[in-house]
Amino acid sequence: MERLILKKLVAWKNNKKRKPLLLNGARQVGKTYLVKEIFGKQYFDNIIYVNFETNNIISKAIDENITPDYIIKNLELAFNEKIDKEKTLIFFDEIQNNTRALTSLKYFCENAPEYHIIGAGSLLGVHIKEKNFSFPVGKVDILTIYPLTFEEFLLNTNNSLLIEKIKDSFNNDTPLPEIIHNKALDLYYDYLILGGMPEVIKAYLESNSIISAIDYQKNIIESYKNDITKYCKNGTEANKIILTFDSIPIQLAKDNKKFQYKLIKKGGTSAIFGDSLSWLKNAGIVNICTKTKIGLPLKMYEEIDSFKIYMNDIGLLTNLSNFPIYLIKNREAVNESMIGMLTENYIASSLVYNDLNLNYWKNDYDSEVDFILQSKKGLIIPLEVKANTHVKARSLNNYIKDFNPKYAIKISAKNFGFKNNIKSVPLYAAFCITNDILDNITPKK
Repeated sequence: MERLILKKLVAWKNNKKRKPLLLNGARQVGKTYLVKEIFGKQYFDNIIYVNFETNNIISKAIDENITPDYIIKNLELAFNEKIDKEKTLIFFDEIQNNTRALTSLKYFCENAPEYHIIGAGSLLGVHIKEKNFSFPVGKVDILTIYPLTFEEFLLNTNNSLLIEKIKDSFNNDTPLPEIIHNKALDLYYDYLILGGMPEVIKAYLESNSIISAIDYQKNIIESYKNDITKYCKNGTEANKIILTFDSIPIQLAKDNKKFQYKLIKKGGTSAIFGDSLSWLKNAGIVNICTKTKIGLPLKMYEEIDSFKIYMNDIGLLTNLSNFPIYLIKNREAVNESMIGMLTENYIASSLVYNDLNLNYWKNDYDSEVDFILQSKKGLIIPLEVKANTHVKARSLNNYIKDFNPKYAIKISAKNFGFKNNIKSVPLYAAFCITNDILDNITPKK
């Protein structure tokens, strides 16, 4: 399975100033497979793999001593294999289960930076937030692994040529031929159902059946809930997190998608459920989109009590919502209000995957723009999302009138174009919106 983030792993390997690498990300986004089966096998002669959920021998040795020389010696003895500084990859998986192993990365950075060592964990964000959890601040490189993007979905379904055509049309604002546009939309709707969890995509590629593949989504959702029960301090805390998790479709189905604690449970407040929401965010399961006023930098103008939450993977949201698949596959049967929450969540995930900020804007007169982006050079760009071809956008027009942005972006089921300083981007091309691109878009006269 092709993963675009492999390029970043190779760049880390070749960086002479590299530090130990720490991979973060939700459970089952493919961290272990990516490191062992793709990166490790393609770029190293051998791999020393330690899973701290199952390898008690190495875990106990590291508990005794976390100096690099001692760890390397014990790894060589345990695996009966010489560790070559240039040709061996050391992979500490589920590292959150051994805090001493995580701390040891600091000493590899300081005293043995020549070794290629990677740590990964599914609930690192949760454990790092816990009290007394030692983290090697400034001593590790950090990379977050996400589910497959739509671009990666296209890569793995033998649509590389389509990717190039989409990128070319995006850069030149030229519409795709209608037959190609419709093909890309069909694939986009498949992705809206499947999402990007590797296990789901693998099942789809093997069976060519969406129905067969989405059965795996239920297993992933249940594994998330099992993690909540396993790693929470008590049953009460776990129940609160699960209630918060289950409320996501209800939160997003509203016309006003601002997160409301009372929708989790009658009488719910931030005091009761705030920690539960933080747990889901730290576990990489949800993304938070915060309301902002317009000013640079946007971070300083955020209104932190007003926010929306989105699932990290669109396929899991579709499944969690029990959304009828035929309504998505049959575009004529899907109206704006029904599919709007899925579309908005898909765009939110696309922005996060491309390392863009998640903010939205709303004034005092019910005008609301779905996303407000800030480029590297300080451009503030409004981005409006429409699920179908009905693209009237009163809120976006009000925003443009009030703030006169250099340009705006409108994402919908319509083809590419650029008119009145509004760049029209089809739903399937959201992956083209990157930090570098935002500063280089030139409005048409």
